[in-house]
Amino acid sequence: LEVEVAREAHTCVATCAAAWWQTRWSGTRRHVRCRAEEGDMAALEVEEEASERMDKSMEAARSSIATVRTGRASTSLLDRVQVNYYGAPTPLRTIAGVTTPDASTLLVQPFDASALKDIERAILESDVGLTPNNDGKIIRLNIPTLTAERRKELTKTVAKLGEDGKVAVRNVRRDAIKKLQKLGKDGLISEDEQKDMEMDIQKMTDTCIKQIDELVLAKEKELTTV
Repeated sequence: LEVEVAREAHTCVATCAAAWWQTRWSGTRRHVRCRAEEGDMAALEVEEEASERMDKSMEAARSSIATVRTGRASTSLLDRVQVNYYGAPTPLRTIAGVTTPDASTLLVQPFDASALKDIERAILESDVGLTPNNDGKIIRLNIPTLTAERRKELTKTVAKLGEDGKVAVRNVRRDAIKKLQKLGKDGLISEDEQKDMEMDIQKMTDTCIKQIDELVLAKEKELTTV
């Protein structure tokens, strides 16, 4: 009888131990799976954030380059002009209509007539290099023909704006790579996953850099075409 009781006790202990190990292994697998899912989500967020920031850097470079005047009237010339409207810096294009009646003239028509003088002052204080003619209702801007020397200066300006845009894109890449490296160091993503994601970030960077170079080349060609 004592032998039988001992056997039952041993069986019970073995069964409990097996159940304990099964529960622990199941919990470990769930923990590993959750960690992997957490890592995947974090890595995707890094890539999505980098993509959004690079797009914004690209758009900023595109907008800046577009504002460089080429001797022909373009409404984009006034995109960066900020007007002190009721005490707040306000983009000119949001408080006035801008049109090009001909290749050498810009017309600015305020939506609010009381803002006419503020708009005139903002244009004078901006870096567009144009003198506004205010007739009391609209502002007329005559685009002067660019000299050869001025074209060279503007070409350098465009190159600098392009370089600024590329630096911004590279800064996004640097931040994204650092975040991926931390995820790898923390064991949230594997070494292979980290390398793959870093390659994706580099491809996005290369694409943006190429597009900025194309914008610069197109603007330089426009500037040097008389």
